[in-house]
Amino acid sequence: MRREHGTPRPDWEKTIESQGLAYHRAAHPSGLFRPYWDESVHYVFSLDEVEALEEQVGELHEMCLSAAEHVVATGRFADFAIPEWAWEEVARSWERRDPHLYARFDLRYDGTGPARLLEYNADTPTSLVESSVVQWFWLQDVHPGADQWNSVHERLIERWRELRLPPGPTHFAFTNVDETGEEAMTVAYLQETAEQGGLRTMAIAMEDIGWDALNRRFVDVEQRPIRSAFKLYPWEWMLADEFGRHAVRHGTWVEPLWKTLLSNKALLAVLWELFPGHPNLLPAYLDGPRELTSYIAKPLLGREGASMRIVTPEGAQETPGSYGQEGYVFQGFEALPEFEGQRPVLGAWVVADEAAGLGIRETTGLITDDTSSFVPHLIA
Repeated sequence: MRREHGTPRPDWEKTIESQGLAYHRAAHPSGLFRPYWDESVHYVFSLDEVEALEEQVGELHEMCLSAAEHVVATGRFADFAIPEWAWEEVARSWERRDPHLYARFDLRYDGTGPARLLEYNADTPTSLVESSVVQWFWLQDVHPGADQWNSVHERLIERWRELRLPPGPTHFAFTNVDETGEEAMTVAYLQETAEQGGLRTMAIAMEDIGWDALNRRFVDVEQRPIRSAFKLYPWEWMLADEFGRHAVRHGTWVEPLWKTLLSNKALLAVLWELFPGHPNLLPAYLDGPRELTSYIAKPLLGREGASMRIVTPEGAQETPGSYGQEGYVFQGFEALPEFEGQRPVLGAWVVADEAAGLGIRETTGLITDDTSSFVPHLIA
């Protein structure tokens, strides 16, 4: 694994915007010295490294499924801050194995040892367009003889073909709260892959989904029933909504309700309980840092690196944010590796239950947040 430099393509901004990364300016805070998409650098991996990472990601995913089985079997829903009225429905969703589509592991990896799990974004993962499409076209333009760990697009199409969804169109829902356009473009991309997989689709805003109390079903703005829907809208928000009690019982949602168990950072502590000392895990606890002298406190439902606290023998530092009311997990802290002053996080994609590809975000800080940049990669 190494970081190399290259010359950005002429008119690269227009190129990536035409490929779906239309939000790269709006999603990145202004005043930074580098853009969100940065093709002046890239990471290079050996084939052996990629094959090892692929195997580790597959094993981590299987471990996460085992953790979900454990939580359901032992009824540990309170550890995940899931409201009690939804416990039975989460269990039923898992027992039915309601259909799921994709997820993203965030990993610490420096090329010299096993990858370490930082968290699992299993409900509403983003950076998908840049991982699946934009960096692939960069590779074809700039390094046409090289390869890339990237079968995300093909696997998404195949997964849509495999899903057994109810009859009628599948609605693809984004939220009007999104001001950057990132979520809308992500949903549009996934809608396109679903159509290539043979599904009939319709776009809708989450705010435009209505509840037909007489017929006990969700409907769109034309009063058409919503029998299945992909939503880039986290389950914790849905469960806090007045319609949440209907959502857990009516309609087929992708991602399914059982993904609340994999998209919650309490998962990290359960994994450490079930697989203590596993080389791909960092120690993690729900009741405090215990023996850890260096740790990071993560809110169970936090996003974009907000509301975190790093504690080491040298001192402590925090990130701003309003998360944490739901509780924290305390995870052993290992600083991200440093390459030329930048610290990368590997985003390893899983489609269905198979490792599918890689996206990399890097920043100068210890915590990856909305100031980080996405950089492409290739296999030597």
